[in-house]
Amino acid sequence: MEQPVSEFKSKSGLKRIFAALGYSVEGLRTALRTEHAFRQELMLFAAGAVVALLLPVSGFQKLVLIAVLWLMLIVELINSAIEAVVDRVSLERHPLAKNAKDFGSAAVLLTAILAAATWSVLLFQRFW
Repeated sequence: MEQPVSEFKSKSGLKRIFAALGYSVEGLRTALRTEHAFRQELMLFAAGAVVALLLPVSGFQKLVLIAVLWLMLIVELINSAIEAVVDRVSLERHPLAKNAKDFGSAAVLLTAILAAATWSVLLFQRFW
């Protein structure tokens, strides 16, 4: 038995690539417009990237410092997507909806801890 295909399924070839790029840009625009946490983390990323580029550390270390901040933005977007889907399904309070949102939030927290630990270790090694 053949699986039904969503009418929203993407195109193929170059059309798919350009469509995906458009969806991604729209997702970033929406996150900037509607997600306060994403905007805060984006400001942290911008400041952190500048600091990382100015630090007297290796190119690889600069990359790692910037990458963990970039990862925090990625996880925040995934968390926002989870929250949007949960809210789309129902706005009523439900233990499973709470779990989904809490798990997404925990993922952001763990990523922030990873970023803080990475920055701490690299800066400690460099300056102390």
